[in-house]
Amino acid sequence: MERAQERASTTGSALELLVHGVGGTTPEKMLDDPRTVRITGDDTAAVFRRAEDVDADAGRRPEGRREEPVPEAYVWCNLTSGNSSRALWLLLLPFMVVNLAHWMRPSARGRTRTVRLYGLLVRLAALTLTVLLVAAVCEVALDLTAWQCAGTRACADRHSWLGFLSPTVSDGGWWSRPGRRLALAALLPAALTGLLWYLSHRTWNAYESQQPLTHPAEHDEDTARTALGRPGFWYGRRLVARLRAAHTAAAQLTVAAAVASAAAGFDHRTGGPAPLDTLGRLLLLAIAAGAVVVVWVVCRRGRSENRLDRELDEHLVRRLPLAALVLLLLTLVYAGWERPGWESRGRLPGDATFGGIALVQGLIVIVMAVVAHVLHRTHPDPRAAMRGLGGPAVAMLACALGGVMSGGVAQRVSDWLDGTGTSIPGPPVLLTWQASVIPPLLVVLLLLGAWLGRRAWQLRRAELTAVDTDYPGEPTDRARTRSIATARALATLTDRAPRILGVTSAVTLLLGAGALVGAMTTKKVPAEAAGDSYAFLQGAADTAQALGSWLIGFGFILFVTWGRRAYKDPSARRTIGILWDVGTFWPRAAHPFAPPCYAERAVPDLTWRMATWTRATGGRLVISGHSQGSVLAAAAAWQLTPADRRRVALLTYGSPLERLYGRWFPAHFGPAALSALHHDVACWRNLYRPTDPIGGPMRLSGECGPEVDHEPLKDPLAYSRTDQHPLPAPILGHSDYQADPAFAQERAKLLARLRPDVPAQR
Repeated sequence: MERAQERASTTGSALELLVHGVGGTTPEKMLDDPRTVRITGDDTAAVFRRAEDVDADAGRRPEGRREEPVPEAYVWCNLTSGNSSRALWLLLLPFMVVNLAHWMRPSARGRTRTVRLYGLLVRLAALTLTVLLVAAVCEVALDLTAWQCAGTRACADRHSWLGFLSPTVSDGGWWSRPGRRLALAALLPAALTGLLWYLSHRTWNAYESQQPLTHPAEHDEDTARTALGRPGFWYGRRLVARLRAAHTAAAQLTVAAAVASAAAGFDHRTGGPAPLDTLGRLLLLAIAAGAVVVVWVVCRRGRSENRLDRELDEHLVRRLPLAALVLLLLTLVYAGWERPGWESRGRLPGDATFGGIALVQGLIVIVMAVVAHVLHRTHPDPRAAMRGLGGPAVAMLACALGGVMSGGVAQRVSDWLDGTGTSIPGPPVLLTWQASVIPPLLVVLLLLGAWLGRRAWQLRRAELTAVDTDYPGEPTDRARTRSIATARALATLTDRAPRILGVTSAVTLLLGAGALVGAMTTKKVPAEAAGDSYAFLQGAADTAQALGSWLIGFGFILFVTWGRRAYKDPSARRTIGILWDVGTFWPRAAHPFAPPCYAERAVPDLTWRMATWTRATGGRLVISGHSQGSVLAAAAAWQLTPADRRRVALLTYGSPLERLYGRWFPAHFGPAALSALHHDVACWRNLYRPTDPIGGPMRLSGECGPEVDHEPLKDPLAYSRTDQHPLPAPILGHSDYQADPAFAQERAKLLARLRPDVPAQR
């Protein structure tokens, strides 16, 4: 180690670790060289160098570049958009959104119990989404297909593959009994549950099982100012395993309840077989007891961030899915027993199930809003999105997505099975009422879009004068000025996202409550008793329901088409990967079936690389992060020891650290956390453009602000043609920050402040 530091002092060894942003890129583009070599890592994420810089740490570097830092590229895009199976993650979108709500709580001091209550509410909301998804599959497989269509001759005749299930077509075959039909159809939601369990377990092994760099005990106190620096923040092994067991058991119990309730309802009638009646009651009690255990497991404990938790829970939690599976098998056997006189008529009791889920979700969101408001008042942050209510709003959005997806699947399958629309009753009434709220919600979204357009037009008019001021002495070109002003105005619309989300979530909550009340109070009124006003309202409701059902179906088809295209087209898959780049940065703290957290692989990779290189060479290191790469760079810097952080400089450009993460995740990227990061690293410089819709200034208070934030970069670099720009300079916006001369200048200044033979100056 001493020899390496001595060599670094004499050769001026310097390293620039480049981290790309959303969408990904190639190491050849990052290093601006077609010849690159992977020096560490695998096919999923790796660090690359130019071929001529492989031995640069030993002092063998090409002539003419001895004063420049050795560039290294950390490529992590395959974590989110590399494999074609990533397209299937679209089906897990509600789970990802509710997981984001966990991390969007306001910052608070001295409110430990309130913070735990907030996390508990998010985990309960995530549990209801799992139950909702499985209940929707049960509605399709058990109710619409096995119960309604297979039990109706007109519907079964149109679908020959249901012939062996229909008592009217198969002349009373063995599978034609209602209980046996339900038991066979229950294999579909049970298989889906097993698939979700397998994907959660496999992705955890592939992405999130990377152990972070361990530190001495005294490091824990130093990083207590920000949760992202805690030893166990990027290693949620125990919680993910516990939640996976609980959600898997909840899904299996949901299937068992759907089958057992139908069979027990027949056995409870007067004159029913007493042994089956008793067995049905016992199974329902066992299912209820299992549900209580699941809720207890979810509520018992949250994340363990203060230490690296390598242990798993006791056998009771680990065996919970197996116990639920055994109970499900017993239920299937119970339902398949011979019951003379049992016929499938009407619908299965799904209205109460979906209505109860919707009611519980609404109550959870309301209580979350109250808790978030209390936390925000404890330590107000004027930059926090929606005054700390971003988490409840996002949780409401997740519940709405789950409802739309479940309703869309049920409506489309019902329309496919029932060609005439008269042979089977169709999906539950609540799903139809939920479809009726789609048109008014779209009207609200259109009004918000019109407001955004008007706001952009006003900002564009204001920017016309600012553009002329920023490029003095240039010949006036109104088209050029308008294009620059338009780019600046559109970039500012990102800051209006909290208002859009707040209005959308509030309207969704109100419309959802109206749909629930409407489904509960729906009654058939005789035509002679209905007045003109009632007839008008009924006609409007029927029109909204029909239009909403069509829109849900169209959205579901578009959703499936997009996923199929992304499965085959790498460019479309990369676009979906951008969504995962933002949504799956955070660990799975609320829902274990959400897409995996790539940062639990990327952050340890960067931390290990920075720590080992600085300790081995004693040289200077600048970690250079663009867009989402700057978030990974900051998270990795927080994981370093204090001694290592003081030897690392941070260069961010196009960074959403404050503009997006600081506003939406104030507890982890708020002003206190960013100020602590500036204090801990040797030096930090941030570049941004007024035309960038994602990146922005850090807005640190006092002298920290000018020290971190560079003045806004000009974009474009030249207004008209010049000797340096004989062709019109493009408006770069969020891309290609290295093209600005300020990038190389600021990097050189950071390296100068990191001279190995001179202590870093604050």
